[in-house]
Amino acid sequence: MRIAFPLIALTALTLALSPANAGTRGTYEVYGVEGEDMLKLRAGPGLGYKIILGLPNETVVHVRSCQLIGGTRWCKVSLAAARSLTGYVADAYLREKR
Repeated sequence: MRIAFPLIALTALTLALSPANAGTRGTYEVYGVEGEDMLKLRAGPGLGYKIILGLPNETVVHVRSCQLIGGTRWCKVSLAAARSLTGYVADAYLREKR
């Protein structure tokens, strides 16, 4: 039992410090979307989830959390202009709002 607690604590610390769980909460904006395309806000963290709506470049979002799934980091966000509207986007298209 004495060995189990340090092992559990070490595992929890390792997971908390992994890049997929790093603290990325804050205000971000959509960028890098090509041409007339839009970043898809999805119902869940992955391409298989329903598209809720498209977000053009410069759309401001609040990142609530992020997770790594299948090599893509998905962030749960809410729109700054409509906080009750939430969904998931790929973080490759987000940058910190300046």
